[in-house]
Amino acid sequence: MSEKNNIVKAVNKNVRSGARKANLILNFIKGKKADLAIRDLEFTRKKVANEIKKTVKSAIANAENNYQYDIDNLYVKEAYVGKSIVMKRFRPRAKGRASAIKKPYSRVTIILEEKKEDQKKGAKK
Repeated sequence: MSEKNNIVKAVNKNVRSGARKANLILNFIKGKKADLAIRDLEFTRKKVANEIKKTVKSAIANAENNYQYDIDNLYVKEAYVGKSIVMKRFRPRAKGRASAIKKPYSRVTIILEEKKEDQKKGAKK
């Protein structure tokens, strides 16, 4: 996280959802401004959207407190998800057998970037 790159990262290591389900929501917020991403996650009907919203807010707080970035200039550069632990539970079945139920967890990573002020000045001219 050097100051040249203007990037900030937040990772939520144990999200109680599968990676494929979380990836649908993350693709939805990629490239958006941070405040718009939070607003869109607020009205998304998926359960995992609340956990992703917490991670985006954490990344914004990291940017503000650790790097003194302006919140209005932040946007979601990258948002990706990976697999984490899998809880295994078992259910009884017929004839004395048991079948496994897998309860996956995910690891959500949000990377925010601050837009350069030089680009804004160039647009005004």
